[in-house]
Amino acid sequence: MSVIVKEVPRFCKKNVVLVIALVAALITTIIVPVDKNYIGYFDFKTLTCLFCVLAVVCALKNINFFYMLAEQIVKLFKNARFAILALVYITFIGSMLIANDMALLTFLPLGCFVLKTTGKKKYMAFTFIMQNIAANLGGMLTPFGNPQNLFLYSKFNIPTGEFMLTMLPTFIISIAIITACCFIFVKKEPLELQGEEMHISKTRTAIYLVLFAYSILIVFRFIPYWTGLVIIPTVLLILDKKALKMVDYPLLLTFCAFFVFSGNMARIDAVKEVFQFLLDKSTLLFSIVSCQFISNVPSAILLSQFTTDYKDLLLGVNIGGVGTLIASLASLITLREYSKNNPGKTKKYILMFTVFNFGFLAVLTGFQYISNLF
Repeated sequence: MSVIVKEVPRFCKKNVVLVIALVAALITTIIVPVDKNYIGYFDFKTLTCLFCVLAVVCALKNINFFYMLAEQIVKLFKNARFAILALVYITFIGSMLIANDMALLTFLPLGCFVLKTTGKKKYMAFTFIMQNIAANLGGMLTPFGNPQNLFLYSKFNIPTGEFMLTMLPTFIISIAIITACCFIFVKKEPLELQGEEMHISKTRTAIYLVLFAYSILIVFRFIPYWTGLVIIPTVLLILDKKALKMVDYPLLLTFCAFFVFSGNMARIDAVKEVFQFLLDKSTLLFSIVSCQFISNVPSAILLSQFTTDYKDLLLGVNIGGVGTLIASLASLITLREYSKNNPGKTKKYILMFTVFNFGFLAVLTGFQYISNLF
């Protein structure tokens, strides 16, 4: 019992958003008592897709696939500017394939390793911030790049081509700004990365890549989603049980809690009228503002109950991922990793994070708002 008492505060501190989501869901059950309609709140396809992608990514991470891939790319560059740009691009591309939080968990340690072993720790705050922004904005292009994308893609049954075309202009602008920042704030200092060459299992790599492709086919609706719950856990139970344990289950539970919260909120007439009024004024701006206070995933789930303008909602909850520290769950991962590797420098990091993130937020919001006028 004493062990449980000690672990509860630690769990709550580590999973603040989940705790808030559970409390919010419980409060709404007082207003809207539990009934048969609750089962309709849950988007089981989104939950299944998210589980499958996260499980396979964990398996790939365990064989050092992403680390090896990134390390080889970084070794091609001979100066700090292009090495950091490579790290940021890898995170950017990684978020499109393995989701923003997993991209950060995979590539932030690599960034730390590169900067420490080459004596360039002075760039660590900047690199972590750019990797964080790249993870949040890079994932916007694909339905599985960010959790909120997967939810909206499934809920509104958005055609894949339309989804990507909607996000493409903002995606391109994001790449341009990130690249400009790296050129402006990082000098072309000589860089040499020392480290042993890493070898991975070709057989397991091939199997896991097939499973990843299978997960993506589920996301794109080519394969019934329930088959993923049979095939992927079965294979991983044989090859890598640890991967199944490493899945971000608190994220899945957070989704479930917000499904209940948003479902109940949609059944409260006063709330429905207020949200519909605000969203009618500007779905884009209201969704961006909402992300700054309750994060992008819960914003997507909640606001989707009150609008059919999925294009502006999609843009809003992706652009809104930059800004405050809680605008995206991924930003808290970056803060945790930076604080762990740079004790005593957290305040300076938060200040720099805020300046860069709100700069990106202002430019992207302005760009999209002007685009909507035409």
